[in-house]
Amino acid sequence: MAQKYPPQYFINRELGQLEFNRRVLAQVENINVPLLERLRYLCIVSSNMDEFFEIRVAGLKEQISLNNVTAGSDGMPPRQVMQYVNEQVHEMIEQQYQIFNEVLLPALDKEGIRFLRRTGWNDVQRAWVRNFFFTEVMPVLTPIGLDPAHPFPRVSNKSLNFVVELSGKDAFGRNATRAIVQAPRVLPRTIPLPSEISGCPFGFVFLSSILHQHVGELFGGMEALSCHQFRVTRNSNLFVDDEEVKNLRISLQGELPQRHFGNAVRLEVTKDCPTSAIEYLMQQLSLEPDDLYRVAGPVNLVRLMDIPDRVAREDLKFPPFVAGIPSVLKKKGADIFNVLRKGDVLLHHPFQSFAPVINFIEQAAVDPSVVAIKQTVYRTGMDSVLMDALLVAARHGKEVTVVLELLARFDEEANMIWASRLEDVGAHVVYGVVGHKAHAKMIMVIRREEGKLRRYVHLGTGNYHQRTARFYTDFGLFTSNEEICQDVSDVFSQLTGLGKVGKPRQLWVSPFTLHNQVLQAIQTETKNAQAGKRAHIIAKMNSLVEPAVIMALYEASQAGVKIDLIVRGVCALRPGVKGLSENIKVRSVIGRFLEHTRVFYFYNGNQQDLYLASADWMDRNFFRRIEICFPVRDKKLKKRIFEEGLQMYLQDNTQAWQMGEDGHYQIKPVRRAVKHCAQLALLQKLAD
Repeated sequence: MAQKYPPQYFINRELGQLEFNRRVLAQVENINVPLLERLRYLCIVSSNMDEFFEIRVAGLKEQISLNNVTAGSDGMPPRQVMQYVNEQVHEMIEQQYQIFNEVLLPALDKEGIRFLRRTGWNDVQRAWVRNFFFTEVMPVLTPIGLDPAHPFPRVSNKSLNFVVELSGKDAFGRNATRAIVQAPRVLPRTIPLPSEISGCPFGFVFLSSILHQHVGELFGGMEALSCHQFRVTRNSNLFVDDEEVKNLRISLQGELPQRHFGNAVRLEVTKDCPTSAIEYLMQQLSLEPDDLYRVAGPVNLVRLMDIPDRVAREDLKFPPFVAGIPSVLKKKGADIFNVLRKGDVLLHHPFQSFAPVINFIEQAAVDPSVVAIKQTVYRTGMDSVLMDALLVAARHGKEVTVVLELLARFDEEANMIWASRLEDVGAHVVYGVVGHKAHAKMIMVIRREEGKLRRYVHLGTGNYHQRTARFYTDFGLFTSNEEICQDVSDVFSQLTGLGKVGKPRQLWVSPFTLHNQVLQAIQTETKNAQAGKRAHIIAKMNSLVEPAVIMALYEASQAGVKIDLIVRGVCALRPGVKGLSENIKVRSVIGRFLEHTRVFYFYNGNQQDLYLASADWMDRNFFRRIEICFPVRDKKLKKRIFEEGLQMYLQDNTQAWQMGEDGHYQIKPVRRAVKHCAQLALLQKLAD
């Protein structure tokens, strides 16, 4: 499908993803962001880049190895994309470490937060570190000398390792030349020192510094000539053959352990690592020169992610807040089912609390009138109050059905554990549809009221995950609307029974109707504009890459439709191109919270249709996932979503990046006297 459109109309997905990480990296240099939060942003960039290599770069390498020359919608074949990616990533990582060393570390040092390098340790610090090494580190290390009987070890994905150059003879009289030391994951990567030892309020030592200093203790009778840390990033895509798989859970159990040992796609070493050691590692890992990253500092900046939480300096962090609760749910003894019989309830996370969603399930779990609970689960985490409530419900004899997506990337293990626990208490667990990830966010509670069954649902734009609900922006809607409830019931029937159901009344559902209905809504605006009527589209999402939708937006722009797109991450559309997309503006908001809401607004002859969705405008969401897009009919809630989810973000002049037709972004200087930050305004409006 992508090939029938002119490639110059599209921006490459991988390069768009790198652009997003540049915007996040800019937060590290932003002096208006609290210092410890800037450090956190640096770690987020590193974490994002890890996943970029594990999935996107790994995928490109697989295509190249198969001699795949098929170009994407942007017209670039995999090898050309890989060339651009290599150039840009090397430049970005160089910039990242430069900011870390020249900006962040000096600023942290001034605030009494120091990472003590071994070259600067005094005698007291050196003695403390030595004792820590012998008592806490050395007992769990397993040095591996390399010889024909001890080949290069299986280095797991993203683990911290050390290559040691040796001189002398080992215990068996053989000449020793090289060894590998793997740092067990049980060891902390940064170790706090007592303030009286460090000489500052918050002093830390890297585990790598401790190992460098004492690595010779691991090789008695030999001399450690050098010791250098390295880190390998591996392909983390799981392979499950849709046609051959008979039991998805068993197939995944076989695949998951291998994820840590997929093909290597990147090697990170310190800048001073000897060429001989690098060449040896590259050979063992079957990597090319472009896959090597020599860095000026720790090979894994993600290890600093917990530092802000370990440093008691609230003045260097974002101010705390208490998430709000809608007034209708605040009343003492409020029964959510009574509330929903009177009208819908909207939650806007994280400005408003996720607690009502948890209370919804917890109340249903013990309510004698509740006969059944059905829920989809994509990401929920290892420690989930929601899942615990479902266990309680099953123990209370409720019919509990959970559509649990086993292929939620990097959450597969947690989801399999929950599947076992739910099945153990008698819940029905369904793993979605092979070939179509169950990504919809739905809960349905069925109660017997006055002799009849009545349904209540919660639909959301984000996952049922209480931790991410604190820093992802999402909408959640509670409703007992009969048509919406029937549509939700039908989607559950499709997921569990796989049978055909009638056309949805209110919902747009992928892979069946969502794509066509989005196209129809865009085309309606196009026709209205061509007829001289007012036409306007506003859409907020995480990613926009699907070619047919992009082409429809181009056609709408040419017809005169005003189009405002708020796309956090990858956007393959080129805005502002003369004769093509002059009426399209694209912005990306990067702030304290990760923008995750999907909101679609179509003027539609002043009907002003407004939808919330679990889906982005991507091929996978339209064609390879189970997704829902649901309307908001209540006028007050519709007005709220328009103002809070769209209008405030279009007015943002502090955190909004404007996209140019070349795919690059910039923040335009504030010319207005009043600064407007959407996320801050929402905190002030909704938080307690």
